[in-house]
Amino acid sequence: MSSITIRGAAAADLDRITEIYADAVTHGTASYELEPPSRAEMGNRFDALTAGGFPYLAAEKDDAVLGYAYAGPFRPRPAYRFVVEDSVYVAPEAKGQGVGRLLMQGLIEAARAAGFRQIIAVIGDGHADSASVRLHERLGFRHSGRLEGSGYKHGRWLDTVFMQLSMNGGAGLPPDPNSLPERKFRQQK
Repeated sequence: MSSITIRGAAAADLDRITEIYADAVTHGTASYELEPPSRAEMGNRFDALTAGGFPYLAAEKDDAVLGYAYAGPFRPRPAYRFVVEDSVYVAPEAKGQGVGRLLMQGLIEAARAAGFRQIIAVIGDGHADSASVRLHERLGFRHSGRLEGSGYKHGRWLDTVFMQLSMNGGAGLPPDPNSLPERKFRQQK
């Protein structure tokens, strides 16, 4: 039996990534988008993240993409440059097989290696027994807030849960001048 491989996502994965996300938008509550974006829009999002040096990963087994995860800017203001927001989506047929955990572990390591200090999870429909909340808890994220009734989808109000994971010294150390966020900031100045 072959195992699941976590690797950098490529443009060739975008058709499958678009399918996985379309299912999450159409049937789930993790995303607050109401209509699945087109393949072209997903390509634009992928290009923007990878051009910015942000990690974007795919989970693969037997040459099939089972899920994907990425970290992107949390907010556009420059003081937030050390904070990323994670996103992870797993194909319906692959849920419950550890794909999300493997993707998140790879994403955490990639964000750590790039020099980010915090990963923020913004979890739609973040009730206590949500698979995403439980996954983030198991990976060391702590609860940092809840927005009650912040989204309306599938005929009901949804809460948004914020969780965060500190890394690379978090807020306890000054910025690393060699980190990706600091190098990009200096280049933009």
